[in-house]
Amino acid sequence: MIRIDGRRLSTAQIAAAADGPLSVEVSERALAEVLRSHQQAVLAGTLRPIYGLTTGVGANRTVDVEPDTAGAQGLLRSHATAAGLPRSAERVRAMLLIRLNHLCAGGAGLRPAVVRALADMINADALPVIREFVGIGTAELSALAATALALQERSPAADRLVFGPHDALPFISSNAAALSDAALAVARLGTGARAALAVAALSFAAVRGNAEAYAAPVERATPMPGARTACRVMRGLVGAPEPARIQDPYGLRALPQGHGMLLDALTGLRTTIDAFVNAPSENPVILADGSVAHHGGFHAGYLALACDAAAIAAVQSGQLSLNRLTYASEPNHTGLEPFLGDGTPGASGVMVVEYVAAAALGDLRAAAAPASTQSITLSRGIEDTASFASLAARQLLTAAERYELLVACELVAAVRAVRMSGPALTGPQLRAVELCAGLPEAAGDRDLTADLEIAQRLVPALAELVVEHYDG
Repeated sequence: MIRIDGRRLSTAQIAAAADGPLSVEVSERALAEVLRSHQQAVLAGTLRPIYGLTTGVGANRTVDVEPDTAGAQGLLRSHATAAGLPRSAERVRAMLLIRLNHLCAGGAGLRPAVVRALADMINADALPVIREFVGIGTAELSALAATALALQERSPAADRLVFGPHDALPFISSNAAALSDAALAVARLGTGARAALAVAALSFAAVRGNAEAYAAPVERATPMPGARTACRVMRGLVGAPEPARIQDPYGLRALPQGHGMLLDALTGLRTTIDAFVNAPSENPVILADGSVAHHGGFHAGYLALACDAAAIAAVQSGQLSLNRLTYASEPNHTGLEPFLGDGTPGASGVMVVEYVAAAALGDLRAAAAPASTQSITLSRGIEDTASFASLAARQLLTAAERYELLVACELVAAVRAVRMSGPALTGPQLRAVELCAGLPEAAGDRDLTADLEIAQRLVPALAELVVEHYDG
C-alpha cells in the first residue's frame, strides 16, 4: 500500500511499484487540499480570466469561451490524439501513480471526484492504452487526455464521471509520462551501475590490477562524491593484492573518475525526479490559499537536462567496461589464451562477446545524443520552445538497457578469466563468483548467447552485493 499525499512519493517507490498490481490510498489531508484548490478555481473563474477555463488553449488563449462540459469533452477528445505502439504496463502504472500524486499536491483546481476515480483505476489495474508519441516535454497532453477518457468510460453508470470545465485541462497539464520513464530508467541504470563495480572487481582480479588507483589519496585527487564512492567500494572489493604492473590501463585506473560521473549523474537525476513528482505541475496553478499563477513550469528542461547527463555519463562508464572486456581477451594482460580460448589453435573464445558489447555501446552512444538541445515552435508560433524531456527520458530507458548488456558482456569474460587464472579470491570477490555459478564453465568455442542472458539476469544480485557490503 502506497499512501499518496502529494508530498512524499519517491523515485524508488515509483520504480518498485511499476511491476504492479498497485495498491494506493489517498490521504484525507490531500483530498481536503484538492477540494480547497477546486473551490478557489471556481471562485477565480468568476473574478478573472483563467487559461483553459474561460479561454481556449494554445494559440486560442486569446479566445474567450464559456466554461461548459461540451468544451471540456472536446478538449479531451482532440488532445487524445497519439501515435506509435502502446507503452508497457510498467510505464503506464508509473505514469498514473505520479499523476495521482501531482493532483494530491493541491494545485490543479479539479474536483476530488477525479482524484478518487484515478486512485480506483490504479487499484483495479485498469490501465489505459498509452501510445509512444504523446509529448515534447511541455506536458504529456495525449497520454493524459486518453487517461481522462478511460476514466470516464470505466466509471459506473449510476455515478458517471464526466470531466467538466474545471477538470479537463488541469488533468492533462502534467509531465507525468516523462517522469515515469525517467524514474524507471534511473532505477535500472542505478542497478547496472552498482553491478558494474562488482564486475570490474572480477576483471581487476583476472589481470592482477593495481589497487593504488582506488587508494585514499585518489579521493583527494578527484574530490567528487561519485569518484570517492567508487574508490571506497573498489578498495573494499579488491583489497590490496600484489599488482602485475605499476599502472593499469584506463579501464581500471580511471574507473573512479569515469564511473563516478555516472553515480553523481544518477544522484542528480533522482533529486530532480523526486522534486517534480511532488510539485503541483498544472498551468495555471491554483493553490488552496487562493494564489493563482499562469506559468511555464510545464517546461521540463530540468528533467531533460538531468536525463541527458545520466545517459552521457553512462557512455563514459560503459566504454571503460568495454575496455576491461578487451583486457580479458589479451594474453599480455591475463597470461591466458587469446580471447580466453581453450587452447585450440585459432579458438575464438569470447571474441564475439566483445563485438556484442561494442554494438551495445554504439546504441548507448546514440541514446546519449542530447535531447535537451532540441526545441520547436508550435501552435501558430505562440508555443516557441519545448524541453523534449519526453524524448530524453525515453532515450534514457534505452541507455539503461544497453548499459546493462555491456555489464553482462564484461561479466561473461571476467568470470571465465577468473576461473581460468585461478586467483586467490576472498570476501566479496569470491561471493560474486559464487553468485555466477550458473554461468557455464565450458571454455570450448560455442554459442554464448545463453551465457549473456544468464549474465543479464545476474545484474540485480551483483548490484545487491555492492549495496549490502558498501552502500555503493
